[in-house]
Amino acid sequence: MTFLKVFAFSLLSLLVFTVFANILPQVQSDPPKEETLDTGSMDMAGMIAFGERLFRGKGTCTLCHNELGRAPDMLNLDLTADFASRLADPAYAGAAKGKTGARAFEIYIRESMQDPSIYVVPGFGKKGTNDTVSPMPRVDAPPIELTEVEMNAVIAFLQDRAGVKPTVPLPSAEEAPAAEPAATAQEEDTGPLTDPVEIIDSYGCAACHDLNGSEADLGPDLRGVGTRLSREEIARAIYDPDATIAEGYEPGIMPQDFGERMRVSELNLLVDYLASLK
Repeated sequence: MTFLKVFAFSLLSLLVFTVFANILPQVQSDPPKEETLDTGSMDMAGMIAFGERLFRGKGTCTLCHNELGRAPDMLNLDLTADFASRLADPAYAGAAKGKTGARAFEIYIRESMQDPSIYVVPGFGKKGTNDTVSPMPRVDAPPIELTEVEMNAVIAFLQDRAGVKPTVPLPSAEEAPAAEPAATAQEEDTGPLTDPVEIIDSYGCAACHDLNGSEADLGPDLRGVGTRLSREEIARAIYDPDATIAEGYEPGIMPQDFGERMRVSELNLLVDYLASLK
């Protein structure tokens, strides 16, 4: 009788594990790849296109600058009027104060990326700061770490969307590497990431969560998350982020596709790492 009970319990445990394993996403997508520039043929049109890719990708700008209202929806605003109104705001005290035109827009955008709290758009500051502190991280510092050339590309993209001629310089051969020859399909598949810190950097986790010293607060603080959530709850929060919303935060902020973009091994490594943060 005891043997039958043990056998039944083992079978039930195996069934539960199998069901849970099948719930986890199985898509084997490639991790984001660093982009290179061909400085020999780079013109301003290429710079603008590069800036758009950075805005939507490495820069993680669309995580907050979207229709959900966490930050101004840069892709759907009249940027010409919007930038002009910000520079004319009495609360603005940056280097472009009193200036107008494309060059002023460049100064303002660069300031907003390197020192986001120098001017906070009304209604978009950190809670309790009366719009004096921006929740946006510096894009030239970890974890985003855009280079000078990459920031110039984003500026060119936003200036172009504002309908003004970009004023940023094109990159020189010394500033950016030449594009490498196209890799074969076998070379492109570098396999899953095997370091949880690399996974965090690759998927931009620390841009929104206070993790590894980033001090970001767009999402819940993940320091010591292993003492608050079980491994299963952490996994669920990644592949189904709106299932349970932490107090003080809103649904729809965290991307819904991390479970599809991550390999299963990467997801498991990330979950194990977060669960170990006691």
